[in-house]
Amino acid sequence: MEDSKLARRPRHQLKTRQMALLMAIDTSRNLHQAALASHMSQPAASKMLKDMEELFGVALFERLPRGMRPTIYGDTLIRHVRMALDNLAQGQSAMATLQAGLSGQVNLGVILTPSMTLVPQAIAATKTEAPHLSIGVEVSTSDVLLEQLKRGRLDFLIARIPAEEEDLKLVYEDLSEETECAVVRVGHPMLQRSDLTLQDLVASGWILSPRGSILRHQFDMLFRRHGLPAPTNVIESTAMAMIKAMLQQTDFLHVMPVEVARYYVASGELSMVPVALPCNMDSYGLIMRSDHVLSPSANLLLRHIRRVASGMYPQ
Repeated sequence: MEDSKLARRPRHQLKTRQMALLMAIDTSRNLHQAALASHMSQPAASKMLKDMEELFGVALFERLPRGMRPTIYGDTLIRHVRMALDNLAQGQSAMATLQAGLSGQVNLGVILTPSMTLVPQAIAATKTEAPHLSIGVEVSTSDVLLEQLKRGRLDFLIARIPAEEEDLKLVYEDLSEETECAVVRVGHPMLQRSDLTLQDLVASGWILSPRGSILRHQFDMLFRRHGLPAPTNVIESTAMAMIKAMLQQTDFLHVMPVEVARYYVASGELSMVPVALPCNMDSYGLIMRSDHVLSPSANLLLRHIRRVASGMYPQ
């Protein structure tokens, strides 16, 4: 078969049964086993494969002494057929969901700040509309969440896309920037002062994220930009339970997003130090895959996240 035939546009599209046989052959690499899996005779499977090869004008599989293996053309077609069948399955699942009412499972990945502010409100609104919907929330760093998204374990994220990320299938929608502040225990001596400066914070004890993290770098650079040494009396931790315990039992300070700090201030657990920390992180937002079709349930949660975010964050 000549490669030039590839330039011809096929007059007919593959049928669902042909696509199923193609997947069965790729899985077993044996025509007899593929025929059994497809509930047809081997001669019928052989004819169907031959029809597909004639349709495209190329050999889709190499016939080996023991079995078969896809050609470069077959491998390409198999990859796209698998995506088409996955989308079809998602469509059927979505139809069943709509018929039965919004239910099923939605898995969201989120970084710390929106997990304590935006997400709880959006989930509460979603559950009011779809009480039988199960919502899984994984809180972690952006790099960990992105790997889970790429593996299909999460439907979408509220996170950041690192500068070195090269996956062109990621779709990003900006939500908000993250502004940092300093927090301490309720009743801390610093709360009585109204004239605090960065100079006053250099000698203080701090609980900070480890060296190498984005926030730690931004924090250290904040002091250096003002001609000051970065604090050296430091405890490194990202475990919030331990951080809160240390803050409430000592005079250490901690840097955290203003949104998160407001949550702890409202609950009476911590207080914000009255000093400006011009230390901003990169913006975060919604991250999805362009080759993944969201279910109606995932779209419902997404819609409430956008609505809550529009009222929470300045545009």
